[in-house]
Amino acid sequence: MLATLVFSTFAAGFLAPTLVRRGLAHGLALLPAALFVAFLSWWPEVTSGQVVLQQHAWIPSLGVSLSLRLDGLSLLFALLITGIGTGIYLFAASYLRGSADLPRFFAFLTLFMGAMLGAVLADDLIALLVFWELTSLTSFLLIGYEPEKAASRRAAQQGLLITVAGGLCLLAGIVLLDSVAGSLRLTDILAQGPMLIDHPLTPAIILLVALGAFAKSAQAPLHAWLANAMAAPTPVSAFLHSATMVKLGVYLLARMNPGLGEHPLWSALLVPVGLLTMLTGTLMALRATDLKRLLAYSTVVSLGTLITLIGLPHPMAVTAVVTFLLAHALYKACLFMVAGIVDHATGTRDATRLGGLARSMPVTALVVVLAGLSMAGLPPFVGFLGKELMYEAALGGSWWPVGVALAANVCMVVVAGVVAWRCFFSAAQPTPSTPHDPDVAMWAGPLVLAALGLLFGLVPQWPAALLAPAASAVAGRTVELQLSLWHGFTPMLALSGLTLLLGGLALACWPALRSRLAGWSAIDRWGTDSAYDHAILGLQRVAAWQTRRIQTGSLRRYLGTFFAFSAFCLLLTLWLRGGFAVAWPDWNEVGPEVALPVLLVLASAAVLRAASFMAGIVTAGMVGFLVALTFLFRGAPDLAFTQFSVEALAIVILLAIVGRMPFHEVDMRRRGERRRDALIAAGFGLVATLVLLAVVATPFDARLSDFFRAASVPEAHGRNLVNVIIVDFRALDTLGEIAVLTLAALAAAAVISSVRARRADEEEAA
Repeated sequence: MLATLVFSTFAAGFLAPTLVRRGLAHGLALLPAALFVAFLSWWPEVTSGQVVLQQHAWIPSLGVSLSLRLDGLSLLFALLITGIGTGIYLFAASYLRGSADLPRFFAFLTLFMGAMLGAVLADDLIALLVFWELTSLTSFLLIGYEPEKAASRRAAQQGLLITVAGGLCLLAGIVLLDSVAGSLRLTDILAQGPMLIDHPLTPAIILLVALGAFAKSAQAPLHAWLANAMAAPTPVSAFLHSATMVKLGVYLLARMNPGLGEHPLWSALLVPVGLLTMLTGTLMALRATDLKRLLAYSTVVSLGTLITLIGLPHPMAVTAVVTFLLAHALYKACLFMVAGIVDHATGTRDATRLGGLARSMPVTALVVVLAGLSMAGLPPFVGFLGKELMYEAALGGSWWPVGVALAANVCMVVVAGVVAWRCFFSAAQPTPSTPHDPDVAMWAGPLVLAALGLLFGLVPQWPAALLAPAASAVAGRTVELQLSLWHGFTPMLALSGLTLLLGGLALACWPALRSRLAGWSAIDRWGTDSAYDHAILGLQRVAAWQTRRIQTGSLRRYLGTFFAFSAFCLLLTLWLRGGFAVAWPDWNEVGPEVALPVLLVLASAAVLRAASFMAGIVTAGMVGFLVALTFLFRGAPDLAFTQFSVEALAIVILLAIVGRMPFHEVDMRRRGERRRDALIAAGFGLVATLVLLAVVATPFDARLSDFFRAASVPEAHGRNLVNVIIVDFRALDTLGEIAVLTLAALAAAAVISSVRARRADEEEAA
């Protein structure tokens, strides 16, 4: 059933363009709505503590299966993805109405939703990785929705490179985790928590998995791509960059917490990175004026908060994680859509040019007030519950998390005030377009999300029914969760009051504060976004340098480099694996073929000293004939006669081709180049000899020979083993080789014909 829901979403992604072209764009919202209802049907099982596991065969030979898991954490994410997705679909159908690329947009958006659902439901790490990378690919396509704009192209490329690089780190971590735990299933891995803690590879696993999550969830210094992704249309920002994709890294760390959370490196890594991200996002948010960038940097703050809470050892931290995650998803998706409504209605997103919009946009004003109060952490909104729990978890440790959490929440108050109070209730300002409320499809989704933020605060028992099993999944133990707006006069309440006081003061001073922070040019010059540009420029310069050094246009140099590097790798492998073993022959059994090695060396030297292509071909043929004689003396007459035939035919054909091609009669290489080529050839030959001697010294495994000897007559009806192997047992391989040779012959014939035609034209012109 779970797999059906995931893959039906992908199927709908391919049908979406057809439906949009038929004028059914708004009707596509029925897809996420139906998925929401389907996932909601598991509410009784999951809220009672059950875990739904489903497994489907995928790659049995590699031990990979499509295993899906639905518990409190995955159901919370699935409901957020589909529930918020319903509002996003309605919003996008009106927001992008008239766009020629709307069918493509909904196709990518639906594929992204399917990838997100697959990632949060996957119980197999390989399946999770596949869906993980699909989210990166589809987000790249969505961010680059307007490829004609340079900002869209850059933002899409930056997001893809950073998140995919993180995905490679995650892949390495999965490989190590599989080698340690002996399983790719999360259920099996998390059950081995004590063993994982003591394993020497666990620090490397934690580091690699965390790097993948940090890149996905925009943790400093990998955060720049999130703000730049605001070049995407507002529905993309509201869906991907507030409630879904950017929280996928948070989901992964929360999912791995029961197995890795007890290791000392877990907290030592997650807490500092999360705190640094909170401070970085706070600084960047306070200097922004674009509404979407304001919200994007506040999202960075929130993501840092979630990562910090996962790393904190306080018992209330897991409760704070799931509660704050829910609250943030509700108000942030809502506020992003409000920013799109403002931009759509006024023609600008610059907060310094907006004011007094409440008079002409009363419905939007109601929505932004509800969402802004939740973001600021005021009661009775669910944002207040998340903030109180955050402070309670931070108070269990040193003063650093408390101080940074206070600064982050002050930033939240300022951003909420700028978006809600300054834009809607300050003095009116002229705008490029006349402000007006949009149609119901655009404000219905934000209004529902804002109302849920209030409802869940007033009746916290409703979300607590799901948040309890979600917190249990993060903690790896049963968590009793009781949410309440009032806990008496506590240190958390005092911190909340201080947050509002400092936030109000900062909001009053926001114009001056923003101007001062924006004047710090060093942030733009030395920040991570500038570092990304320098890294890309450096990569381009290295690529240009490599191209000049390697891609010289000389086939001889390409072959020389290939053979020299191959010889080095083979020699290194022999040395590391102890392969310098030589099986000396029994000299009593050596016959006249003892002279063949000497003749082969002389013939090879003649090839090196050949002064023309003609002489080189003939002397190379001598080497081939001597090899055939070696086969003959060693008891393989059929192979020897085959070699004789091939060498004779090759010499004739090559001489015929070279005679008609415009090659130089004399080798034009300088003495130094000839010595270099001779050294490479001799070195490669020596290494090849050592490899063959090592192979001969290895005890012979006769199982394959015995099989061919026993099966050649009854199965292939032939007694010549070589012919039977080539023609019967490896028939497709032989067919492929014949096809390659045929194509090569046709290409050579085409070259010869073109040369003849050119010569004929030249003679006719003369």
